Amino acid sequence: MIEAILPAGTVAVDTFTEAPDPFLFPDEERVVRVAVDKRRREFTTGRWCARQAMARLGRAPASVPPGPRGEPRWPAGLIGSITHCDGYRAAVLAESEVITTIGIDAEPNAPLLDDVLPAVSLPEERERIGLLRREHPDVCWDRLLFSAKESVYKAWFPLTGRWLDFEDADITFDPLAGTFEARILVTGAQLHGRRLTGFNGRWLARHGLVVTAIAVVAPAYAVV
Repeated sequence: MIEAILPAGTVAVDTFTEAPDPFLFPDEERVVRVAVDKRRREFTTGRWCARQAMARLGRAPASVPPGPRGEPRWPAGLIGSITHCDGYRAAVLAESEVITTIGIDAEPNAPLLDDVLPAVSLPEERERIGLLRREHPDVCWDRLLFSAKESVYKAWFPLTGRWLDFEDADITFDPLAGTFEARILVTGAQLHGRRLTGFNGRWLARHGLVVTAIAVVAPAYAVV
């Protein structure tokens, strides 16, 4: 499903069931040794998706342990992102010379709890979401906003090694094109010789889920 909103050069593997092969490398196993069953299944199936994507890229299976902030630590030469929610797991990988950074997220297409939206959004975002709700009520725009911000952070962190709070990105959705623009409100890193000021992403609502994705194509591989 998520491959529909990703560019050429990426490999996506997703599943609506649990991994048929629950294998973990020893350093991965240590992470979830005492985890509850739900967390273990999410982690294991996410890594299974990642290794399926590695195989499609012609790579041998490799460990993907989490880093200090929970970010996947990819083998040299690869970049990627993993997401999971109830009933869905996905991983997207690419060669790092082709794609500079990737961020993906999946969420149920259901409203956030009442007290969550003010904590994860800016006033102007809430105003825009109010309009979108009236015009396109089939999408839970508050949940989509949360998902987009998760994808922004996942794309941001590998480039900067820095935390990005919810209020540090301003998201605008195009409901017809299925795209979004993320304007970064803090000083970013240098990306392709320019200061990083934001990301462009895509979104999709399907099968009871909302999914978002950001993939920055390296200049040498960008379609002009």
